[in-house]
Amino acid sequence: MFNYLEPPNAYYEFERIYSVEQWQKKQRWIANYLCKHQPDIIGFQEVFSSESLKALVKSQGYDYFAVVDEPIVIDDFIYKKPVVAIASRYPIVDIAAVKPDLELAKTLGLNADFSFSRKVLRATVDVPHLGNCDCYVVHFKSKRSMIELDERNKSLSPEQTIIESLKAQVAGSWGSTIQRGSEATLLMIDMIARREATTNPMVLMGDFNNSLADGVLNHLLTNTLRFVSTIDRDAYLAKYCLHDAWDLFQSVLTNEAANNTANNALESNDASPKNKVNETNKDKVVRTPTHYFGASSSVLDYILLSCEFDASYHDSLYQVSAYDTYDQHLINPIFERDGESTDHGIALVTLTLRS
Repeated sequence: MFNYLEPPNAYYEFERIYSVEQWQKKQRWIANYLCKHQPDIIGFQEVFSSESLKALVKSQGYDYFAVVDEPIVIDDFIYKKPVVAIASRYPIVDIAAVKPDLELAKTLGLNADFSFSRKVLRATVDVPHLGNCDCYVVHFKSKRSMIELDERNKSLSPEQTIIESLKAQVAGSWGSTIQRGSEATLLMIDMIARREATTNPMVLMGDFNNSLADGVLNHLLTNTLRFVSTIDRDAYLAKYCLHDAWDLFQSVLTNEAANNTANNALESNDASPKNKVNETNKDKVVRTPTHYFGASSSVLDYILLSCEFDASYHDSLYQVSAYDTYDQHLINPIFERDGESTDHGIALVTLTLRS
């Protein structure tokens, strides 16, 4: 949401207050996105004014809305530490803030009072044809250094200030990485325990502030299990592990292309359909980034799904039939339309019932 805070309140610093025009433009942008794309369930990050957001999504047909935390307010009108939220067209039958396993946190060498940098929201949504589905909304710790140097310290020479800034950046960035990876780990442990207790399908969505591929968060997509039989391994991995919705979508496309190629080959008596499948997959679709920083870009925002949404799983009900990342406001912004939008691309998946 990129600092969704109703004026005359300020976010982080006293001069950061939206004008009436800016606030109306921000709300209009959100409403236009919802009206155009019509998501049934949507997760939000960086929410300061939850009641205002609740009213906004209500006007767009979302009767169900929830948060599990409140931002911190200092000096009566300056807000910090925004929260996550969820809106749904389907009934939200249960809501909770995920609590980390503190005994496990201690075992991992973390503080005994470890907490998520932003509370993780779990909403149980009554989804058509599926029943209760646990939807998790996250905003993992950012890569920003958790150590801040006091640049007003006059006892340091300019050279010493630079050196201390470097040390703070190195150590503070690693500290943020530890926090982010630990949040993902403890969340995943809670999700496994919840799944064991309820068997509810799972959806995990939000700003991960990290690529899933670089090792810090890739355990969210665990696909190996040691020291068990192949049959048990495959069954338990399928039941308790998550899949990147993008990968599931690519698998659906690959299977459809293979089927179409095979059918065309049969119709034309082509003796080598396999080669055509390989040719079809030769130009693989490139994933659209969700975040841009200078000349670089990356995917930081994800939707992860349990096996009920995996078309290759024999008991799945849904499949990922479309995957869209909306980023026009980032790559081709129009000020009148996008001036108060968001600094991330928006990931949207379409799930359809399997025939």
